[in-house]
Amino acid sequence: MRRGLYLVTPDWDDTKHLIAVSRAAIEGGATVLQYRHKTASPALRLEQAGALRTLTRELGAFFIVNDDLELALAVAADGLHAGRDDGEVAALKTASNGRLEIGVSCYNDFDRARAAHAAGADYVAFGAMYASPTKPHAPSAPVELISRARRELGARVACIGGITADNAAPLVEAGADWVAVISDIYQAADPRAQAERIARLFHP
Repeated sequence: MRRGLYLVTPDWDDTKHLIAVSRAAIEGGATVLQYRHKTASPALRLEQAGALRTLTRELGAFFIVNDDLELALAVAADGLHAGRDDGEVAALKTASNGRLEIGVSCYNDFDRARAAHAAGADYVAFGAMYASPTKPHAPSAPVELISRARRELGARVACIGGITADNAAPLVEAGADWVAVISDIYQAADPRAQAERIARLFHP
């Protein structure tokens, strides 16, 4: 996984539009795309994840599925992102025969990040870094968690929550390997240009 902009998909049922905006953002420099659609039917999730897998393979982006090991394996994803109730890292690694990189949501909990990293997580994720329209009640995570996880654990770190092209710089400066963005890309008038703004923070 290359450092940079980490796309997370919105809950869109329109697969054609989802693919078009995702393509523009990856062409603008996004290095990772996570498929997340909590309200979709199993059939739609399989359709969209499969289409995004094809897109990310074409454009050379790393493809992650949120929370669903079976779906990640079905579409030959590169990774799985696990939340609080999605299983232990070691068990997920075993279940995927080591085929998937595993990222773990750690919210604002450094001890959870320490445990996940020790168990073999490929990256830990903190958030919400800022007020998030997607998860308005998510606990706030201080930016210091990023540098602490890098310094004390040697972990690779993603961060999420209300991140935009206008406020991502302090997170990159603190050592974030990835900044995860939903609304600022998928609601942008020009998703490619917005992605380019964030990608430039990693490669000025």
